[in-house]
Amino acid sequence: MASASEVSQEVNDASYAMGASVGHYISGKIYNQTELGAEIHIDTVIQGMIDALKGEGKMSDEEILTHLNARAEQLNTIREQRIEDLSIKNIAAGSAYLATNKTNPGVTVTDSGLQYEVITLGSGRKPLESDVVTVHYKGQLVDGTVFDSSYDRNEPNRFALMSVIDGWKEGIALMPEGSTFRLTIPSELAYGKEVVGIIPPSSTLIFDVELVKVEEPGENSKGMGLSGMGMGGMMGSGH
Repeated sequence: MASASEVSQEVNDASYAMGASVGHYISGKIYNQTELGAEIHIDTVIQGMIDALKGEGKMSDEEILTHLNARAEQLNTIREQRIEDLSIKNIAAGSAYLATNKTNPGVTVTDSGLQYEVITLGSGRKPLESDVVTVHYKGQLVDGTVFDSSYDRNEPNRFALMSVIDGWKEGIALMPEGSTFRLTIPSELAYGKEVVGIIPPSSTLIFDVELVKVEEPGENSKGMGLSGMGMGGMMGSGH
């Protein structure tokens, strides 16, 4: 049987852990706001917590909600402006990259603006949009930042071609099975202004895509899915 001191220590430890957990949560909230440039007085935050714990809050529930809603609107405005600023910057960088890339030998530009280069040309059939494909790929930004790679996971991705972004639908449909193409995808054929994982808004995306296998819909469909796809798995953005 535990001694009184051991019980007391366990209560203290559990109490401290509870406080630390709340502190970590509040710290994360504060960081998210200050990272956007919003001003927060830490001492006042702590005082508000202490007052609430003692039941001596200086604001009504309605006042608290009013102030929190106002802060949420402020943060959304800041966030939207940052996305807009990044979009403008990335559109310019993407346009410059596309203008240079299209002059490289071997690069073809389609009517939509997709650019592709044949690295290896396979001899299999080209997939229809209704088909299921298995691919290996590496995705990067125009500055060379790699944001996803099935090669790093040592596992190709298998998915319905109709489920991915327009740049992949069009580009992979041009590839005979067994081919490897480099697809350079303008932002409007990718995610547009959406922020997806570490992919910034309005980013031009570059993919080295290896088309491993093409299957008709329903063929060996057991186990097919997108759950194993990485962030750059390029599911349709819906924009």
